[in-house]
Formats: sequence, C-alpha cells, structure tokens
Amino acid sequence: MIRVNEIAFVAYPVKDKQRARDFYEGLLGLKPTKDLDMPEGFWIEYDLGPNTLALSNFWKPSTDPAQAGPTVGLEVGNYDEAVATLKGKAVPFLMETMETPVCHLSVISDPDGNSLFIHKRKPGHN
Repeated sequence: MIRVNEIAFVAYPVKDKQRARDFYEGLLGLKPTKDLDMPEGFWIEYDLGPNTLALSNFWKPSTDPAQAGPTVGLEVGNYDEAVATLKGKAVPFLMETMETPVCHLSVISDPDGNSLFIHKRKPGHN
C-alpha cells in the first residue's frame, strides 16, 4: 500500500502564464514563492498559510469538461515504491516522472479521469 503523508499542493492548469499572474497576483494580491520555467512548462507557487496553490501548464487535464479542473499533489513517503505500485496496478499515467529542482512528480488518473500528482520533495525542501 502507498503511504500518503499530506497534500503537498493544490494546482490549477492554466494556459496563459501572464494572464494567470495578472489575476492571481494583480487582482488577488498573492505573492509568488516559486516561479519556475522549464522545457516542460512553467510552475508558479503561492504559499498561503500551511498550504500551497500552484499554477502550471505541466499536465494536460482531461478533455471531459467535468474533469478539467484542479488537481491535488499527494506527498508520498517513498516515490519510487509508489510509482511501481501504481504501474503494477495498471493505473494510467498522464505524465511520467519528472524531476524539478525541489521534487520528483508524476501525474496519474483516477477511475473517473481526475488527475492526481504523485509527489516527493527532495531533502531540504518543505
């Protein structure tokens, strides 16, 4: 069984980075705590109390409008073990493992087509 420790973040898929920043920062007054541009896409984090809201274009949500909303990142105890378990159970992977400066992550689909990030922070990153 996979051990999930906590929710690492809640993420919204966005298409236009500047338009999203104008809304979340300009209108809502959020301050970015991470702003990463990588070949795979962009990732912006806003720490809100003990929680994190992320905006990104890394993953492509379902084409079903009922499933096209946000996702949650599940922080696991052992990333490699979690991925192996999920693959062994034939869980669909929407995005294979990706390494960032602060974590390893992949995106899976639940039985209803909702996306979930499987996430593991690197040592020294909270």
